[in-house]
Amino acid sequence: MMILQISSLSVVTTENHMEKNDTETTNFILLGFFPEFRYITAIVYITLLIYMAAFTGNTLLILLIWLDSRLHTPMYFFLSQLSLMDLTLTSSIVPKMVANFFSGWRSISFLACGTQIFFSLTVAIAECILITLMCFDRYVAVCNPLRYPVIISPRVCLHMIVISWAGGAFTSFAHTAFTLHFHICSPREIPHFFCEVMAVLGIVCEDILAYEKAVVVTSILVLLLPLSLILSSYVLILLSLLQMNSPEVRNKALATCSSHLCVVSLYFGPGMCIYMRPGSAKTPRLNQGLFLFGTVLTPLLNPLAYSLRNKEVLSALKKLVGKCQSSR
Repeated sequence: MMILQISSLSVVTTENHMEKNDTETTNFILLGFFPEFRYITAIVYITLLIYMAAFTGNTLLILLIWLDSRLHTPMYFFLSQLSLMDLTLTSSIVPKMVANFFSGWRSISFLACGTQIFFSLTVAIAECILITLMCFDRYVAVCNPLRYPVIISPRVCLHMIVISWAGGAFTSFAHTAFTLHFHICSPREIPHFFCEVMAVLGIVCEDILAYEKAVVVTSILVLLLPLSLILSSYVLILLSLLQMNSPEVRNKALATCSSHLCVVSLYFGPGMCIYMRPGSAKTPRLNQGLFLFGTVLTPLLNPLAYSLRNKEVLSALKKLVGKCQSSR
């Protein structure tokens, strides 16, 4: 009887050990950012503070646009969606990164890794599409203001948002599926602070030359094509502004367009450096720095670019603060 019990116990132990090994072989190890840097703890604390500020700023901007009827226009509707995308992007990366650092647990499951890749790519691509459509909105507002309510109707705005999210999700799903179907080399260590396509491709044991070409083609479609459309539109906008007789209208249009151009540079600059640079998968330190900028600083600077120079947003903020003080 004792022999049977010992035998059954050893079988259970062996099965549990095999299950644990199977789980470990499907997990990834996130090495984190700048592992050789001496002051990495300070960087993590600063990143956490910036994330909290970005989360607060974008949430406040969405709340202002939702509560103030004066901000119920297409431009602010697009801006609220951009803030929502920023919140989704930074919240899908930074909390996990900070938790891994303080807990010392660097392992991430196959499903969680795929989820990170999918959401980060979805939001990044959707932002590029949305920023391009926001440029079209500014072009119509400046160059064809009389037909603006007809061309940029609420239904058209909704279609633009759906196109942005759907285009990002569809493209992201394809790249996530292709990236994770490759055979990964042991010990499955990703030289990054989150699961990112180029970093995962860097530890693949197969020939991925054809897929890398597909990534370049996607980058051209997602980055260069929209950027060329944006720059062409702003050339036409600038020509229209030069013909305006009213300095007040011209200055207001220039302020809005300059804010949008600032956001364009924040989003497209790091993306082009990461995905359109030869051998980008082999330079993890530079990629980590660019991703740290894009996923932490850009969501913070985006609401600042539109709010600090926008009298309508500042007026809505003062109105909200006044209501909060009077309610006390």
